[in-house]
Amino acid sequence: MVWPAATSGQASGSPILPAVDRTAPAILELGLLLFLAALAGRGARALGLPAVIGYLLVGVVVSPFTPGYVANHEQLSILADVGVVLLLFEVGIEINPLPLAREGRRLLLLTPIQVVVTWAVSAASCLALGIPPAGSAMIGLSIAMSSSVVVVNITRSRRRTTDRRTDEVLLGWSLIQDLVGVSCALILVVILGIGGRSGLTAIAGVVAFGVLSAVAAFVLPWLLRRLQTEHDLFLLVSVASGLLVAGVGSRFFGIPLALAAFVAGLAITESPIAAEARQRLLPFRDLFAVMFFVALGTVIDPTDLRRALPWLLAFLGMVIGGKVLVVWLLARFSHLGARTLQVAVGLGQVGEFSYVLGALALAAGFISKDVSAGLIGAVVVSIAASSILVRIAHRPNRAELAPVQ
Repeated sequence: MVWPAATSGQASGSPILPAVDRTAPAILELGLLLFLAALAGRGARALGLPAVIGYLLVGVVVSPFTPGYVANHEQLSILADVGVVLLLFEVGIEINPLPLAREGRRLLLLTPIQVVVTWAVSAASCLALGIPPAGSAMIGLSIAMSSSVVVVNITRSRRRTTDRRTDEVLLGWSLIQDLVGVSCALILVVILGIGGRSGLTAIAGVVAFGVLSAVAAFVLPWLLRRLQTEHDLFLLVSVASGLLVAGVGSRFFGIPLALAAFVAGLAITESPIAAEARQRLLPFRDLFAVMFFVALGTVIDPTDLRRALPWLLAFLGMVIGGKVLVVWLLARFSHLGARTLQVAVGLGQVGEFSYVLGALALAAGFISKDVSAGLIGAVVVSIAASSILVRIAHRPNRAELAPVQ
């Protein structure tokens, strides 16, 4: 930042006052939005809805598409970018290999099958509805992904009706989904030339970013181990490393920012200090989610949603037929020892990764604004429906109570 020159009547050695004058409204607005988000989140939970629905509604209320107060869109856009980067960085760190290993080969096999089948069914449906092939591939993958934030909230909710085994399967399935989905998304980045790179240039960018991530996987744990007793520096370096790796991956190698942030989290997850990093960052996860979902709400145009209602219904149909049904069938006949209907419904939403993929597709010109609006609407409706229905679908049957094989 370049400080403005001092004006007359102002001490030449105090250039901070003008910056404070400009920054104060932004700080006031941010504080107000976070406070409103807290109230709306509490109200949503009182109605049996996830808090993210309240955050989204706050964003809609202060968006330029609704009457009344309009928040600073540029500021919210920056907050959304930072929020999604830190949120997905934290999700990457949450990929704990020990619980995943305990799930055995069965869940490690089922989840990729679900992602591929849901992706294929949804992409084929999009093609049949007239979406171009590139857009169909992006939308299909977004439908195949669930929201890690919502799944975590389901398993930790005070109103939860899931048992411990169902929670384990939900979390394990969701985390493996993230791994498979991000891998597929990176392949799409290369094939479709997203980020202005194509062919060998795109492949070289992904390979170079892979090398950077491998180096980070060695250097960051070494550095964080030496800061383990210094809590403030440990947290600062953890967050800074996520931003740096994500920023370098996006700026120099053409990797979408959110995907690069997730990979940055993976660089830490297998290190000995990963558990401590998860524990230190966990309290900030909700703050990152609030920033992201409030900003997401500001891009929801009710007029666009009305016009995009057919797309919204089509995408919800893909979520039900292409994901909920597929997850239920796979879990039902695999004897996971969990409540299969709750597993299927608990994963029956599209969330942060889906929005990121949809935004990339829109920016690249692969889908229209109406299709994008329909996908955003599906994010909101599916999150609300999944969180409510998972509490209802809690009656196990004999097959679901069978011992884990």
